[in-house]
Amino acid sequence: MEIRIDSAVLTDAVAWAARVLPARSPMPVLGGLLLEAGEDGTLSVSGLDHEASARVAVEAETVVAGRALVLGRRLLDICKVLPPGRIALAVEEARLSVGAGDVRFGLSLLPLDSYPAAPALPPVLGEVDGGAFAEAVGQVTAAAGRDDSLPVLTGIRLALDGAVMTLAATDRYRYAVRALEWHPAAGFADPADVVVPARRLAETARSFAGAGRARIGLDAHSIGFEHAGRRTTARLFDGRLPRHDKLFALGDHAVAVTGRAALVEAVKRVAVVAEGDSPVQLAFEGTSLRLRAGYEDDVASQLLPAALDGAGAMTVAFNPGYLLDALTRFTAEEVRLHLLGPGQRALLADGADGSHRHLLMSVKPLV
Repeated sequence: MEIRIDSAVLTDAVAWAARVLPARSPMPVLGGLLLEAGEDGTLSVSGLDHEASARVAVEAETVVAGRALVLGRRLLDICKVLPPGRIALAVEEARLSVGAGDVRFGLSLLPLDSYPAAPALPPVLGEVDGGAFAEAVGQVTAAAGRDDSLPVLTGIRLALDGAVMTLAATDRYRYAVRALEWHPAAGFADPADVVVPARRLAETARSFAGAGRARIGLDAHSIGFEHAGRRTTARLFDGRLPRHDKLFALGDHAVAVTGRAALVEAVKRVAVVAEGDSPVQLAFEGTSLRLRAGYEDDVASQLLPAALDGAGAMTVAFNPGYLLDALTRFTAEEVRLHLLGPGQRALLADGADGSHRHLLMSVKPLV
């Protein structure tokens, strides 16, 4: 194998494929990245572990077609220090040579015959706009759990029904839901409802943020995405997330509306005096909202304009970190807070269509 390629292009491809490499593995060969130079002038870089796979194809000048398997993280470290411009990669006996001007690296080759075959992309069900998908995944990821002892709660629910995709995540203390349009393939009929590891899905979605559609494949055990020469698969979690339908049905409640950006800044400001996770209080009355945090001598407050409908006054309080996680992922100028009362569920919504909603448990307000 021998190719010529731009160093920036190689670095980007290697970094993307290396995301799936395991930190530790009883099979050292899984720490490798497979480089495949094709006669069609492309270089594909792929990596895998038992839970996920990634493959990216980029343009390169192929001198000699062939394959090489090298330690992925070591190759990435080398790519990061290469000078800009054209570089050469070539297999020389038992090494991969990487050269750029006066700079030379040699990497030991791993045995190709013990490297497992990459999984195929599951059957394609349809397509979704890459930018919209990346935004939606980013909006719900904040609510995904971090406790690996409850794996399913560290996932994101991805449901496909007709032309609507629903993404949802919860860590039991909050619940984020975002609906968006997708484009089912001809013949798609049965709804799909799976749970995808949040970290894997977030990494994949970020790489799809550019223009164009991403193809979605799904089978009983894995999900796959393909976009602009990049293909990735991930194993699904067993189990299901709690359904949000009943949780989000509040019945009779008050609705408060205020400016989102101003509320974000005010929460950040008054939370400076909050001890640990002590709450930030939001007191709505008439056309105003007063935020308050702290206790005894160390206190902070700020007054904002707001509109409250359905009650003469309402005071609720939230964990400031959870509240900011929700607010900073909304995009509309105003945020709507659907409120049952102190110590009860509160539903935050972005925009009039309700496509993005975030449920928080309020806590008892400060005395």
